[in-house]
Amino acid sequence: MRRPHVEILYFDGCPNHEPARALVERLAEQLGIAPAIELVEVTDPDAAVALRFLGSPTVRVDGLDVEPGADERRDFALSCRIYRDEHGVSDHPDERWVLEALTEAAK
Repeated sequence: MRRPHVEILYFDGCPNHEPARALVERLAEQLGIAPAIELVEVTDPDAAVALRFLGSPTVRVDGLDVEPGADERRDFALSCRIYRDEHGVSDHPDERWVLEALTEAAK
C-alpha cells in the first residue's frame, strides 16, 4: 500500500485548515494508511496564483484537488474556500471526496 502525499493549503489566520487536517487524519486512520501531510501556507496573491490556490483550505492528494472538477477552475485567490455539494455549502471538502482520493492514492 502506498503512502499518499496530502497537501493542505491555507493562509495565516484561516480557522478551517486544522479541521480539514483532522478530517484527513480521521479518514486515513479508518483506511489504515499513514499519509504524509504537508501544511502549505499561501502568503500572498502571487503565491495563490502560482500554487493554483482556490482558497483556504485546499486539500490535495498526490497533487490533485479532492473536489471533483476543481482542476478546471481558475479563480485563484487568497481567500476562504467554500465547498458545494448536494447537501449545500461547507467550509471544508466533502468527506466522500477525501475518502475517495485517499483510497485511490493508497493503491
